[in-house]
Formats: sequence, C-alpha cells, structure tokens
Amino acid sequence: MVEPGDEMAAGQGRGRAGIPDRPRPDRLADRQRQSFAGDISGDGVVEFLQAAGADGSASFVGIERITGTLGGRTGTFLLQDAGTVQGSIVSGEWFVIPGSGTGQLAGLRGEGGFRANLGEGAQVHLDYWFE
Repeated sequence: MVEPGDEMAAGQGRGRAGIPDRPRPDRLADRQRQSFAGDISGDGVVEFLQAAGADGSASFVGIERITGTLGGRTGTFLLQDAGTVQGSIVSGEWFVIPGSGTGQLAGLRGEGGFRANLGEGAQVHLDYWFE
C-alpha cells in the first residue's frame, strides 16, 4: 500500500511499444508479444479478440500482462484495451485492471492509450495512481 505523501503515488508514463502488422481477416483471436521502452519499460503479452474486414480495417479488444517497471517501481499488471485499425493507423485506449498489480505495482490504477502506424512503434501513455 502507498503511504500518504508518497511522491510516486501518481504520474504519467510515456513510452513506445511494438505494434504488429495489419490484423488478418481469417483470425478471430491473436496472441502477441510486445516490448515497452520509456517511463513504461518491460515486456508484454496480449491476447486479442478482433473483427477484421477484408479492407484491412479492424476492431479489437484485449488483455495484456506487462512485466517491468513503471515510474521506478517493478512488478506486473494487466491492461484491458480496445481499439481500431483504420487505414494504416492503429489506435486505442486502455486501463489498468483493478487489483492486477504485483510487487511494487500493487494498488496500481490508471488509464491511457496508444497510437501508431501499422508495423511501427506506438506512442503509448498511461496516467496512473496507486490506491
């Protein structure tokens, strides 16, 4: 638990994450690995459910487990995300699943999102706090 007055009880994490290529219309579920660098650093594994059109557009939801460091604290946490692919842009929003933080990330809460050109590194952000 975070003590009152803890200077690291809230913050903004920014960084980059790998984004896969265009979703495939023949695949409903997909598992991918990602790496994060910046204020959010570590590795992630995400399970997606997606609806992809023949034109390359898609909608997706997923849950990602990140193992790494956020704001100088180490542990794991889960993000629930939802997004779209339109043209060559993938974007979405995510939030920390309450109660999912472990180690020094216990009590983590937050919300943010991501945006990228397909196949390139995404700009990611997470406004976070600790309960």
